[in-house]
Amino acid sequence: MGKLRQNPNKDVARQASAIVLKWKQSVEAEKANRQKAKASASPAPAASPLPKPIMVATKRKFEGDPEKRKYTEDGVDVKRTSSQVRNNCIGLLYNGLAYRSTESVDFVIQRAVEVEDAAFKHFKSENKDYKDKIRSLFSNLKNKTNPELGKNVMSGEITPDRFVRMTSKQLMSEEQRKHDEELEKENMKKAQVPMAEKSISDTLECGNCKQKKVSYSQAQTRSADEPMTTFCECMNCGRRWKFS
Repeated sequence: MGKLRQNPNKDVARQASAIVLKWKQSVEAEKANRQKAKASASPAPAASPLPKPIMVATKRKFEGDPEKRKYTEDGVDVKRTSSQVRNNCIGLLYNGLAYRSTESVDFVIQRAVEVEDAAFKHFKSENKDYKDKIRSLFSNLKNKTNPELGKNVMSGEITPDRFVRMTSKQLMSEEQRKHDEELEKENMKKAQVPMAEKSISDTLECGNCKQKKVSYSQAQTRSADEPMTTFCECMNCGRRWKFS
């Protein structure tokens, strides 16, 4: 039929073109009918559901006895590194930070991991200094006279990097520091008081070891009309006694 459209006889060519055109129109109509039938047979696509709002997980406060908190009791997995030593230290820090705290389990373990990581980086290994520091931090966190230390670490006022570098004096509470300062002043006063000079006697005998290696000093401990008190110490066995 396609060749007949090029026939020299114009009438034949015209008829052939009309037949081909009608055939094409029939084919297109058939395709359209099939697509409509298919569309009507399949269910309409469901409307896309609205995206659910993103829920931000709230950190629930601890509701038990804060003075009895431990990672074992709180059900915390402290295996956060490939080292058992470091994991044990994380557990120890958790116990210290959780003591008297009502912060959530997730928040406490997060802080414990951060502090341990800062200590590990500071000491560069699991050496003795690293272990001693972790024990020191734990002891200070558990000190009942120093409740502010744990709170300051948890709140971020004391950062993990600063926490692991703090000296024993810096870790103390204000009350502890004042007590130590007063004690130091008292010791300085005592050191400035002249002590009675001790002499070695070759006549005094120790009743314990029977050696005559006795040092003694004398002081007026009663009224002036009373004899002086003699303080003795055996240089051999260390026994001490006094007499008037």
